[in-house]
Amino acid sequence: MASSTPSLVVAVLGAGSMGGAVARGVAASGTAGVIATNRSGQKAALLSDIPGIRSYALDEYPERNRLSAAEADVILIGVKPAMVPDLLREIAPSLRPGAIVVSLAAGVTTATYEALLPEGVAVLRSMPNTPALVGQAVTGLAVGSRASDADRATVRALFETVGVVVDLDEEQIDALGTISGSGPAYVYLLIEELARAAESKGFSSDQARLLVEQTFIGACALLEASGEDPRELRRQVTSPKGTTERAIAVLQDADLGALFGRATDAALVRSRELAAGAS
Repeated sequence: MASSTPSLVVAVLGAGSMGGAVARGVAASGTAGVIATNRSGQKAALLSDIPGIRSYALDEYPERNRLSAAEADVILIGVKPAMVPDLLREIAPSLRPGAIVVSLAAGVTTATYEALLPEGVAVLRSMPNTPALVGQAVTGLAVGSRASDADRATVRALFETVGVVVDLDEEQIDALGTISGSGPAYVYLLIEELARAAESKGFSSDQARLLVEQTFIGACALLEASGEDPRELRRQVTSPKGTTERAIAVLQDADLGALFGRATDAALVRSRELAAGAS
């Protein structure tokens, strides 16, 4: 059973979609106490009733980023990339020696963080995804120049409470964000479109949703349980000259590989724009 009074304190400054998912997952694991901040009371209220999270709205508690950073062992920076430098300047004087700052922001380098934070503060970059809410995240993790092996181990253990962790060189973090970071949205889009196709064939919206969602859930469960390559599992479903073969041919003619390549390239470009402060 998880301790009711965890010794580690984690502050999530900017607990929006991604930061909020990590905050919820870490709190549910019981491995750390979580402090979350958001700009508005409406957003803060989404986390306020969750056990293990103290949630604050900056419009009510304007000093709460600084106070939360002073209290925390690990500080996750979840604000938009263009807002990161100002936030770091705000909290830098309050950080304790030995604190660990972890970026959730796409495109912002550890060098940017280190230039704005005290020498005794370690910096890491992470790129989780929203399945952290259900303990199924994929998180890419890269260390800055001042982070020790112990710092990496602390942050890795934190993210392992909400899924799996992949250690990377920093140059790979933004690319990972276009795959696993944005990936859940790609899956949900496929589910939307296949459900729409089901409705066009006469199924009700409830029936279409059940058929499609359970198909995705079941296919992923089989992939995990079998350990088979997805190409082999696809081959097993695709009987020669059968209906699935005909459908797969249409999808392959659409060149999904090139389409996903263009989509992820576009996401990578946008990541760099956001880091540069583009709106």
